Amino acid sequence: MPVLPELVPLLARIQQAREHLPDASTPVAERRAAIHRGMDQRAATVARPAPPVTVVDHEVEVDGGRITVRCYTPGRPGPLPCHVYVHGGGWWLGELRHRDAVCARLAADAGCVVVSVAHRLAPEHRFPVPVHDCHAAVRWVTAQADLLGVDPARLSIGGDSSGANLAAATALMLLDQGGPALRAQVLEIPVLDLAASRQTPDLGAVVLTQEELAANIEQYCAPEHRRNAYASPLLADDLTGLPPALIMTAEYDILRGDGDAYAQALAKAGVAAQVTCWPGHVHGSHEMTAMLESAREWQAQVAAYLRDRLAA
Repeated sequence: MPVLPELVPLLARIQQAREHLPDASTPVAERRAAIHRGMDQRAATVARPAPPVTVVDHEVEVDGGRITVRCYTPGRPGPLPCHVYVHGGGWWLGELRHRDAVCARLAADAGCVVVSVAHRLAPEHRFPVPVHDCHAAVRWVTAQADLLGVDPARLSIGGDSSGANLAAATALMLLDQGGPALRAQVLEIPVLDLAASRQTPDLGAVVLTQEELAANIEQYCAPEHRRNAYASPLLADDLTGLPPALIMTAEYDILRGDGDAYAQALAKAGVAAQVTCWPGHVHGSHEMTAMLESAREWQAQVAAYLRDRLAA
């Protein structure tokens, strides 16, 4: 089907905004601040308002510094299952506030504590630092289970775009290093092959272009590391033992093939993998729950999957 008609005017505005962004010669901090202003506006307009949940920030010690995690807790008796969420943004963009509505909605609908991770950003912190930050955040959750009111035996991880890359890498790292065990992983519009080892078809892609993806990867990961399994989970030698996966892709997204290929690789390794491609959607439109019924259905599917996988 064609791109959803509700998205057409928005995509035109995105293209116009691109023309006024600082170019690559501008210092990273200045470019990031300019783009974050646009992300603030988008977050305030495209998603349904967050439902009432308790929101608390915590500081987590990581190798070489500290990161913030934001916990969203629904009003129900615990201990509750816990879903660790990693935001997207090409590894160099994104703040916790940009996913407040998504995380609060997921906590309420899935009946779990959602812990959103503010991993350190590239290019100041390149691979593998963000992966280690996410790994540390999961281990912190288990260590602080009583404080958070969570059941450490009912954990999952997920994220969108570059956040899905970090979530998949963290699942691999946890498996390799003896846990804690995860019940599920939810990978939305994931980028899983930084080495570009497969030919990506022209999907008439919008929002995220091949050039932008390549620039993001360049900032995050040096060429000699791009075939490392923690950078490119799709290229891992062995996926056996990973948690079951829900993979959500968009029809008009250059990353669609990564999600399909990872689902096939997981299935070949004996891991249950469910993939849904959403017709008419583009990269990031799953957040647009204020304007798209299908975005609300997308989020409902994620919540239902987690309720099932994290059941007592």
